[in-house]
Parts: sequence; C-alpha cells; structure tokens
Amino acid sequence: MTDDAAGDDDSGDPDRDDSPHILSEQATGAEDGTSGNDEFHAFWADVVADEIEARDPDDPIVIKGGVSPSGVAHVGNVNEVMRGYFVAEVLRDRGHEVRQLFTSDDKDPLRKLPRKLANADGEIVGLGDVDAGALGRNLGKPYTAIPDPFGERESYAAHFAALLSADAERLGVPVEMVSNTDLYADGSFDDAVRTVLSDLETVRKTLGKYQDKVDGEYVPFNPVCAACGKVTETVTAVDLEGGTVEYACTDLEVGDDVIEGCGHEGTATFREGKLPWRLEWPAQWDVLDVDFEPFGKDHAEGSWPSGVDLARTVFGIEPPVPMVYEWFTLGGEALSSSAGNVVTVPELLEILEPEVVRYFFALHPKKARDLDLKRIDLLVDRFDRFERAYFGEVDDEELTRFAERAYPFVMGWESGHPATGADRPDDADPADRVRFPYTFAAVLGMVEDEGLREQLARDEGHVDDDTPEWAVREALSRVERARTWAERTDNEYNYRLQTDLPAVDLEDDVAAALDALADFVAAGHDGEAIQAEMYETARDNDVEVADFFEAGYRLFFDQPQGPRLGEFLGELEREFVVSRLRREA
Repeated sequence: MTDDAAGDDDSGDPDRDDSPHILSEQATGAEDGTSGNDEFHAFWADVVADEIEARDPDDPIVIKGGVSPSGVAHVGNVNEVMRGYFVAEVLRDRGHEVRQLFTSDDKDPLRKLPRKLANADGEIVGLGDVDAGALGRNLGKPYTAIPDPFGERESYAAHFAALLSADAERLGVPVEMVSNTDLYADGSFDDAVRTVLSDLETVRKTLGKYQDKVDGEYVPFNPVCAACGKVTETVTAVDLEGGTVEYACTDLEVGDDVIEGCGHEGTATFREGKLPWRLEWPAQWDVLDVDFEPFGKDHAEGSWPSGVDLARTVFGIEPPVPMVYEWFTLGGEALSSSAGNVVTVPELLEILEPEVVRYFFALHPKKARDLDLKRIDLLVDRFDRFERAYFGEVDDEELTRFAERAYPFVMGWESGHPATGADRPDDADPADRVRFPYTFAAVLGMVEDEGLREQLARDEGHVDDDTPEWAVREALSRVERARTWAERTDNEYNYRLQTDLPAVDLEDDVAAALDALADFVAAGHDGEAIQAEMYETARDNDVEVADFFEAGYRLFFDQPQGPRLGEFLGELEREFVVSRLRREA
C-alpha cells in the first residue's frame, strides 16, 4: 500500500464527486434563475456568496438553519449547519462579519412519541432506558414545556438543542442556537403576529394557495392552553389593540391520531402562543434579518414557495438567498430515526477525523450521495487525495483548484476553528502531515502495542526519521478510528494480532510448510507474492490449502480464520513474521 495510490483509480472519471467542474456547473445560478456573478468558481460556496453579496447586505450577514426537536440528533441534522458554515467561511474570507444562527422550533407541540432518543453523549437509547412517561404525559405541549426524559436539562427542547450545539462544536462550527420559545417570550415575534392577524383576508388568500385546510374561518395563530398547557388551533376572536386572542382548547389531529383538548376557553397574549410553521418561517427571516438559508429538497416544492409568497405579500420583505440541498442516504437507505437507520455525530467521529466529516459536506450539496459506513475507507481515501491535491501532490488540475479553495475551510484555518491539529506546534508546517491509508490504519489496529504500530508504519515507509513527532502522533490517531470501524462493521480487519506465540499443535508436514514459507518471506517478498506462495507451499508439502491457512491464522491470531493472510503478513515487520512462522517468537 502506498499513500498516493489511494483513490487515484477514478482520476479519469468526469462524474467523480470531487470534480470542481461538476461542482461549479451545478452551483451556477440562484434558485430564482439569477446569478450575482458569472465568474467560474471551483467551490460552490463562492457561488452562493456571490448571490448574497449581489443584494448588498449590511453586516453582519445572517445565515440561518433550523430544526424541530425530535428523538435523535443525527448527522442528517447537521446538513444545514455544515452547508451554512462553508458559506459563512467564504463570506468571512471576503471581509464580512457573519452570524450563523440555528433556530429550534421548540414551541411546536410534541405530536408523537419518538421511538429512539439520544443521551447527552449522543448515544442512541430506547424509550425503555428513560422516563418515557415524561413524554407520553405531555403530547400536544410545546417541547420547551416537556421535562427532559433524561432529567438533566430544564426541558426536552433544551436537551435536544444541547445535542445539536455539541455536534456543531465537535465539528468546529461556531453556531448561535436560537429558541423560538425565547423569541416569543421576549416579544421578538410580537410585530410579526400582529401583522398576520391584522390582515387575515390577505393571509388566507395567500396561504390558501398552498394549504387546503385554509378557509374563511381560519385564524393562523396557535395559543397555548392556560389550563392543560397544550397547543390548540382554535382561535375564536382577535384583539389587535390588546395583543390577545380568545381560544378554545380543542382536539389536535395528528395524522390518524387525535390529541384530545381539555375544552378550556380562555385568553392568550401574542406571546402565549405561536404562528403556524408556514408563517413562522418567513417571520423568522424578518425577525432575525436572515440573508441566507439552506434547506432540504423536501421544502423546495411546498414550504419554500409559500414562504416566499408570504414574505413578500404579508410581511413586505424579500426572502433570503436560498440553497436547496440534496439529502444523503446512509448505506443506501434514507436516514430514519424510527427505522434505526441513523448515525450520530459522536458515533461518526469515532471512525472519522472531524475534517473528513467536514469534507463530506464540502462536496456539492445538490448531488445525491451515500454515506456507507461499511465502505467508509473509500470516503477517507477521497479526502486524502483531496488533501494531497491542496499540497500539489496530485496531477489533477480541476481537483487541485477545488482543493486550493475549499481545503483551508475544511480544516478551519481561516476561522480559527481548526478541525484537527490542535496540539501542533505553532511553527508546524501542515505540508509535513502524514495520513495512513485508512485500510492500512485498520491493519495497524490489529496490533495492540502502540510501539509496534509505529514500527510497522516506519517499515512500510509511511513515516521516517525526518517525520515530525506531531505528524506521527496525528497519523497514529487514525488507527483507533479504523479499529473501531473494523469492530463496528465486523469486516476483514476485525482481528487482533497475538503478541505472544499461541500454543498450537502442528502436524509435521504443516510445520515443514510453515518453515518453507518463512524462508520465502525472509527473502524479501511483498504481501501479494506471499499470498500466492502460500498456495504453492501447501501443495509442495502435500498439505491441504485450508489447513495451511488455518495454521497461519492460529499462529498470528489464535483463530481459525482471518484477513487475507499473505497480504497481511506483508504489512508486518519481516523479522517478526519469519520468527512467528518458525514458532520462535
């Protein structure tokens, strides 16, 4: 294995994911068909930044994402965080002050019980592991009014927001979390609510183009019942001057289910309720002065068009620059908390460096991708090639242009939020970094002894006497991640080299074959040659091939099977392999 070989087999493929030509072609033009700048950009975030600058916004430029609290904060939830991050970084690089906000729609009601939750460490747990009753007793109430089922935060909403905030921090992204509940409580939404309720005819006419349930009696405000604490949709009167509404706590329909209202009739202020989400979204743009917002393609055909219409017709503002991103799949299947097809950021960072995760989101957001944990080595290989291109080590002009622009943002150099290298000396040269190919790191993960890991890496030429100590440390840090990957996916690298010679009983012919193989290895052959020679050696000594391989596995792993043995032996220190084959050590 050589470092430069990884990933080069697709260099002639014009459709490969990291081609900057593909990225720029797909990025050209805003969602409304306009473009602020016709200049070719190798990085899609520059195209978006052009569109934002074309509107001549005041600083700070505000970038927003948003999420509704749910059971599990998984890697799909950071889509908007990371898409927004790269645009924010480009704008900062151009001299702008930028705020990156992330709103939690936490005044929404809990409509159904999640099947899974995530604890404070991001670990997925079932409802049986928490106080599920804290959720079940509070269906229909705002997330901020529901106790944290883990008993750690002031509410379930706060628990979920803390998870997302921690994920952003783990990825080195500076995000300001904003609670919708807080915005209502401090009066930030007062004017927006008054605007909506002061011209119901216009709101009904506009919203009715997008939602069938809007009729002549529809009042777009959802009070929180003072008696039972549930969100209700039945407003019976509006007092604009007093800033209140009268309501009845009626049933809330959730698909085929019904959350029963308590029947209470009362009065609520504009701060004691919320706008329906279709209106709340454009209201956020106005309240927070949002300049850019990325969102998933599920919003592109419904929520976004209605948001644009309502922003202009009801609130009298222009919507922010949008960017629709394509959802990615996980192992070929859609991300689904209920189906268990999710991976959290902490789980992902157990097998990947933060910069590799950031690289995944730096690839063009409008191209469908699959995050296949079983073949995560391919993603790492692509990142390594991208990194080498930045340092001028790859003969690919397009990839190099992409890397030269995007790599500093992937690494967090521009913002002072580095993804890696926190313990590098101040005078360290990043060009001195070392990356073990991921599968080689997985091979090293079969070895428990850290000193032996480093020695094997030196034997293979990945590090030498001129490699800085910090670079060796960083390179070796990939080993534990690759080892975790092997264990989690139970792949061909999920074996452990036995440091001490296992006790094995061998037939004379098998022992003779092992001695012959030891002579072959001592002569200096590589792993591929050793693999082929094992078949020849078995036949020359009248030993069944399967028995010969099992003997080798017993010697090195104390198990009857393992990885491709010859190739694995080729990665190990030659003297150690020869001694072990001769049953000497």
